[in-house]
Amino acid sequence: MEQRSVTRVPRRTRNTRFADALWAVAPPLGAAAGALVLLAGYTATGAAGEPPPGIEVVDARIVAVPAGSGATRAYFEIRNTGQSKDTLLYADSPDLGVSILRRTVIRAGAERTYSVRSVEVPAGGTVRMAPGGVVVGILDPPALKAGRRVPYVLWFEQSGKVAVRATVVEAAPLR
Repeated sequence: MEQRSVTRVPRRTRNTRFADALWAVAPPLGAAAGALVLLAGYTATGAAGEPPPGIEVVDARIVAVPAGSGATRAYFEIRNTGQSKDTLLYADSPDLGVSILRRTVIRAGAERTYSVRSVEVPAGGTVRMAPGGVVVGILDPPALKAGRRVPYVLWFEQSGKVAVRATVVEAAPLR
């Protein structure tokens, strides 16, 4: 018997460049899809990111003024019961004139008022608007009599719109 040499001839496979490319990108695509599914599940539980601030507005009051007064002030106590800070961006009322966030500074007995862009409310903290500090200035208000309740909206960076009703109060007597 004669010995035959057995040599295998490689067969040509049907893989194309496109199929090769698909096999090359399949593992990273699968990993990315798996990560996306896990991330979606994580965010759906509410565990992702900082917890939202919890803004409460209390003791909302506006100083009464007669008709034709050039300006008055509104004061609010803003409590953040959440675990992350929030920022008061602006305040307004459909019943009043233009509202502006302002800070009053007293130096050497002189009072100066400056506009501010925003007011930060720290996590777990309180901002009490009061004379000599942060206030909402109201330009060209209508006549306001004590006891009237006026709708006011405070706009926060994280919490969005917070609606309150401010009570009009008599101006405190000068000392």
